[in-house]
Amino acid sequence: MVANDFSHVTQLYLKRNLNYLKFFLQKITLYQINAVPDFSQKSGNFLQKNGIVLVVNKPNVRGETPMQTYGYCRISTPRQNIERQVRNILAAYPDAHIVREVYTGTKYQGRAELDKLLRTVQAGDRIIFDSVSRMSRSADEGCQLYTDLYARNVDLFFLKEPHINTETYRQTIQRQINAQLQTGSAATDNFVSSVIAALNQYTADLAAEQIRLAFAQAQKEVDDLHQRTREGMLTAKLNGKQIGQVAGRKLIIKKAAPCKELIVRYSKDFGGTLSDAECIKLIGIARNTYYKYKRELREQSAGLPPL
Repeated sequence: MVANDFSHVTQLYLKRNLNYLKFFLQKITLYQINAVPDFSQKSGNFLQKNGIVLVVNKPNVRGETPMQTYGYCRISTPRQNIERQVRNILAAYPDAHIVREVYTGTKYQGRAELDKLLRTVQAGDRIIFDSVSRMSRSADEGCQLYTDLYARNVDLFFLKEPHINTETYRQTIQRQINAQLQTGSAATDNFVSSVIAALNQYTADLAAEQIRLAFAQAQKEVDDLHQRTREGMLTAKLNGKQIGQVAGRKLIIKKAAPCKELIVRYSKDFGGTLSDAECIKLIGIARNTYYKYKRELREQSAGLPPL
């Protein structure tokens, strides 16, 4: 088929079925190519027959399942606003599946949503964090989790620390010098090879150190916050302010009085007819709370034997 014939056929085809051709060129994937018998050769992202090359838009595929992008957002208390993180992630990755979590602590273990996400992700998937502190605020555990996910070929992206993205780290490792010199002098060859090996090791160590420093900085922010809190409490005490409850003072809550009245009325220990289990069920309070109220009632009633 000559170029003019191909151009003429293409123009006719475009006029007859332009929408179908657009869909074919944009959406066809390699695992769909087997259903197209007209093309005799397949190579990478190209199909070829009779000198005509068709460029195929090949998406990232894992078998036949598209790779997923997840955005993990975490806040420490429900009073905080998580939408800032969601907005930042969706601005950079509009197709990200957002995972929200409220969790207080520096460790990543025990986070229900993160644990579920770590079990879900597969090789080639991406997890997006607004910052490294949302992943972990412990330097050791953060580095360990980073290493584990990198080994599983899960891509990590940090919007505020892009220099430690797994893609950046992977490129640093792949750009290492790989050269074998043959100068005719064994001493020179050994020296140059040693220098190249040392440079490669230095590059890898430097990249790993950048990752550790990022998690260490996140941990330092938490440590500094705790230190400032302790110093503020000490300053308040020195200025005569009461921090916490006064020693020896009991906290009285609204439900205590009516619950105690019911205990005195129905409990066998106070002349009633119900057992402890029956009282707990009737009043609708926790077992520990029930026995706490009984103890306080006994302390208030002179002459009653202690619990």
